[in-house]
Amino acid sequence: MADAPVARTSQRQYLCIDLKSFYASVECVERGLDPLAARLVVADPTRTEKTICLAVSPAMKALGVRNRCRVFEIPQTIDYVMVPPRMALYMERSCDIYAVYLRWIAPEDIHVYSIDEAFMDVTGYLDLYGCSARELGERIREDVVRTTGIPATCGLGTNLYLAKTALDITAKHSPGFFGELDEETYRATLWDHRPITDFWRVGPGIAERLSAMGIHTMGQVATYPQEPLYQEFGVDAEILIDHAWGVEPVTMADIKAYRSGSHSVSTAQVLGCSRGFDGARIICRAMADALALDLVEQRLVASGVSLFAGYDLSPEERAGISDRSDPRAWYRAVASTGGIERFLVPTNSREQVLAATTRLFDANVDASRKVHRLGLTAVAVLPEDASGVQGSLFATPEADARERRRQEAISAVKRKFGKNSLLKGVDLLPEATTRERNLQIGGHRSGE
Repeated sequence: MADAPVARTSQRQYLCIDLKSFYASVECVERGLDPLAARLVVADPTRTEKTICLAVSPAMKALGVRNRCRVFEIPQTIDYVMVPPRMALYMERSCDIYAVYLRWIAPEDIHVYSIDEAFMDVTGYLDLYGCSARELGERIREDVVRTTGIPATCGLGTNLYLAKTALDITAKHSPGFFGELDEETYRATLWDHRPITDFWRVGPGIAERLSAMGIHTMGQVATYPQEPLYQEFGVDAEILIDHAWGVEPVTMADIKAYRSGSHSVSTAQVLGCSRGFDGARIICRAMADALALDLVEQRLVASGVSLFAGYDLSPEERAGISDRSDPRAWYRAVASTGGIERFLVPTNSREQVLAATTRLFDANVDASRKVHRLGLTAVAVLPEDASGVQGSLFATPEADARERRRQEAISAVKRKFGKNSLLKGVDLLPEATTRERNLQIGGHRSGE
């Protein structure tokens, strides 16, 4: 039996709070409905029945409707309300709830994990409020419900991983929507828990590789010889083994101190209707235009541009994809394409970004196939005034300054009057998606 990893941090108290079916709960509150009792689905009715439901209410989940299902998968025998997404409203409510957290906890002890989930290190607040960590978690959760009407679930753990696991597995199966774990109770109650994909950071791919080794539970991971795990997963095996034992060395202070060694700015979209070569090229160039504008607005320069294009799959390819030994590798090699082009010097010039993107598209995309996904990334971005950024011997300062002023003027108009207040002629073509994308947040309708 493998020895348990030694926890490298003193025991602390962490909360992980999740807003139950957040988008659906916001829509219920807006309509005066009970978020826990109403049957409501957040999905865009203007799209096909294959569109994904962004959220389903707890009452729908109780009827067997899984989260992130497609509309056609909802049984027709269920009577429910479908509402279109309003991403701007959800972001506003998320900020309202963060303001509730700040009534209790300082920002340096809060890590916002997603729009509906946050971690809190409450170790130093227990004496201040004269209560246990569980009591403090209940108070914060009740304050959220009282202030916004949004129900919340809470996990409490002696490290960040256990708090997250208490939330995801223990709390969501508890009538009080509260879960609590330390290393001992984790091993005693969850080592035999299945499926293993319920645990944080264990997706279907990792689960499949573990299954091939005869591993189906976290207890089996913990007691498995470590060398084969490192051979299979490399350095990621350390995280997997630590989590199997309920150990997490990263603290809130580590998260706050972290600074990424490299940065990028990207844009991507899944096309509602697959496009041929010419149509996809129009969309890709519009994405390059928007990417260059983002760089100017953020006062960043990019060292290069990376393109990804995913092809529309034929019925035969879709039918056979699950039979392949490594579907993801096959998709990358056969069903998608892309490339990267480096600039001579870092730049945010629209002209250079657009030219590089066009060259990448023309050189890599198969003109005989339809494109279903597009992604464009400005790689290795730096602040404009970063030290060591080299200028170009071939630069034309007057032309560069003129282009910069034009980009800044466009940005100012869009900020004041809306993104669709200033469009190019190409944006009015039937193949273009810019106008529709400008009314979205994260690829979904903003509601504005």
